[in-house]
Amino acid sequence: MDQERVILFDGVCNLCNASVQILISKDKNRSLKYASLQSPYGQRLLEQQGWSQSVFDSFVYKRNEQIHQRSSAFLMVMKDLGSWYQLLYGFIIIPSVLRDPFYNLVAKFRYRIWGKRSECYVPTPELESLFLED
Repeated sequence: MDQERVILFDGVCNLCNASVQILISKDKNRSLKYASLQSPYGQRLLEQQGWSQSVFDSFVYKRNEQIHQRSSAFLMVMKDLGSWYQLLYGFIIIPSVLRDPFYNLVAKFRYRIWGKRSECYVPTPELESLFLED
């Protein structure tokens, strides 16, 4: 892969899993890869960043060697998705200190509103190649 683009998400969160399904359907070039934060790949990245390996409330986007999280990760993914989605990247001009409180609010209540799975999402055989485990 010329450019490594990996989305890390909470594998038991229904909102997160639905978001990944939407991204997969919109990523026609299959340029994005996915891993749950709970997976060995996700745990290794969290450890490398010095982040908690047991708190999964952040959406993380690894783009080459750069790591983005929370609202910045979302905006970078929109930029890379292309099409009209890249227009959302314009919100990057708003400092993350103003964007992230909304993100944090959704993250705090996501299990209560959208629910939680008892185990991490398992991709279908057709989508298996998009998911990184190790």
